[in-house]
Amino acid sequence: MRSPIRKYLAASAHGIGAAASLVMGVVTTSTPARAQLTVFDPSNYSQNLLTAARTLTQINNQIQSLQNQAQSLINQAKNLTKIDFPELQALTQTLQQIDRLMGQAQGIRFQVSGLDQQFRQLFPQTFGQALRTNEQVLAARTRLDTAMSAYQQTMTVQAQVAENVQADAQTLSSIVSKSQGAEGALQAQQATNQLLALTAKQQFQIQNMMAAQYRAETIERARQAQSQIDAQAATTRFLGSGNAYTPQ
Repeated sequence: MRSPIRKYLAASAHGIGAAASLVMGVVTTSTPARAQLTVFDPSNYSQNLLTAARTLTQINNQIQSLQNQAQSLINQAKNLTKIDFPELQALTQTLQQIDRLMGQAQGIRFQVSGLDQQFRQLFPQTFGQALRTNEQVLAARTRLDTAMSAYQQTMTVQAQVAENVQADAQTLSSIVSKSQGAEGALQAQQATNQLLALTAKQQFQIQNMMAAQYRAETIERARQAQSQIDAQAATTRFLGSGNAYTPQ
């Protein structure tokens, strides 16, 4: 009886030992398998997304800043761009033509120096000594020629100004076109300056024309006044002392 029991107990012990060994083997082999699984952390994932979004926003802001700087440089370049104005040379040449015409004045010129002497020579008003008839005729002829020359010069200046009006209309159209197509502040300012130059040039022309007109009218009035003075002097010389005729 004792031998079978011992055999059973030995077999049971052996079976328990084998089962224990099997459990230990399963536990030992399952532990590395769990260590290889990927663990998902939602909070860490969200934090990474926020960091990436902020980084992308910073990059976009830097790109926008660079674009703004580039556009600013382009605008500055446009503001510094100049316009070629050949019209300015044409305006200057026109004024020079008017000046040359004004310098062609005869008799009494448009110069302050020597003006009094020229005027007294043509219009002495009084005579220190009696002039002969031919001298009176020559003096009157000189004054008449001077008056006619003044009117002729006035008409020449007026004709030149009238011709310049047509050229000024084309210049005005060109300047306005450039002003409307100005890309920057400098070009717009240049166009404005050219318009002001055109206006100043027209004012100069009007001043010259008025000066020529007033000069001609002044010379004519002085000639008429001198003619009256000459007539009075001639009458006085003709009558003498008044004792040449004694009524009976």
